[in-house]
Amino acid sequence: MPETPRTRDIDVAVIGGGPAGLAAALGAKRAGAATVLVLERDRSLGGILNQCVHDGFGLFLYKETLSGPEYAERLAEDALREGVAVETGAMVLDLGPDRLLRVNARSGYSLVRAGAVVLAMGCRERTRDMIGIPGTRPAGIYTAGSAQHLVNLRNLRVGNEAVILGSGDIGLIMARRLTLEGVRVKGVYEIMPWANGLERNVRQCLMDFGIPLRLRSTVVDVRGRDRVESVVVAEVDDRMVPVPGSETVVPCDTLLLSVGLIPENELSKRAGVELSPVTGGAVVDETLMTSVPGVFSCGNVLHIHDVADWASFEGFAAGERAVRYAAGERPSGRTVRIAAGAEVRYALPQTVRAGAAGVEWSFRVVRPLRDVRVEVRGRDSGKTYARRKFGRLLPSELQKIKVKAEVDEDLEVGVHV
Repeated sequence: MPETPRTRDIDVAVIGGGPAGLAAALGAKRAGAATVLVLERDRSLGGILNQCVHDGFGLFLYKETLSGPEYAERLAEDALREGVAVETGAMVLDLGPDRLLRVNARSGYSLVRAGAVVLAMGCRERTRDMIGIPGTRPAGIYTAGSAQHLVNLRNLRVGNEAVILGSGDIGLIMARRLTLEGVRVKGVYEIMPWANGLERNVRQCLMDFGIPLRLRSTVVDVRGRDRVESVVVAEVDDRMVPVPGSETVVPCDTLLLSVGLIPENELSKRAGVELSPVTGGAVVDETLMTSVPGVFSCGNVLHIHDVADWASFEGFAAGERAVRYAAGERPSGRTVRIAAGAEVRYALPQTVRAGAAGVEWSFRVVRPLRDVRVEVRGRDSGKTYARRKFGRLLPSELQKIKVKAEVDEDLEVGVHV
């Protein structure tokens, strides 16, 4: 007869031990949860932070600049000191809408029955197959994050001459890192007419090292049999279609892909969580609760953040709200929906309860803008609930706008000149 799996009852279970998950556990513990359990599939806490050896973390949370591992260590120490239980090497195999988790860990297979669950599984990178680069399949093609892992954690050299496709932050940071390791970076090629990483990373990682950034350009072919020998790059038109005759062959032995991140939501799907087709993350209300009662979401699994501190702040909020749900607090009232208006790619949360006040929205714009105002308006009444002026808005930078008044109708977050 098979053994009956061990079952644990936990107030708040957090899936993922990165910057958002650790903060969610801390938020839950500080809000009064008796038992908080972090389940991390890796061997150590910290998530992607462990391979980010550059500084720039912690400026907002700890008021000092830290490397990724230092930021992770600080959060982990805080969590352990305040009584958060942690299980590493623990893979959550399944999550049901009843908040029952099936866990396979070094200690064996077990069940976790949670009063509330916080999803903090992070994100993954888009691959070559996802963007359809034609050509051969030689060695020497990496996602930027994979190359970062090999260089920073394995002390391995990934090549001698590199081309980077995409200007996401990891790609920009790796352009600098490879240069410091003696790799010649031939250029960063970006299909959009603007960089997709933070402006500070463009300056510090490319401009300061003389690495060219080629906008409106992409890789249209990869050449080489056993190892990359060259790539063919071309300019693109306004429809993102390569321009015939603009092709250039760039000799290189390494191609890094920094072409976007995808929230890691396989468990969310199994639980029946509604996902946004725009963010790839859950649809949440003002408490960061998903469409499945008692299941909350935060960090990069919800939407991609450009600063780890913001993911942590979101985690603190999700953990605190999860405790309230586990203690018996339930939302009531009709649901008000929020839409992305002119020039706004998405606004989050996507729903709030009628009568909610003091709600803050995160949003991103679709293109660079200058000297505009962002307004939150009632879709039926046209009433302006909030207005904020911006000298400049970039798609790479997550922004905020807060509505102090009670919300009682569907809203739209949009840009106005």
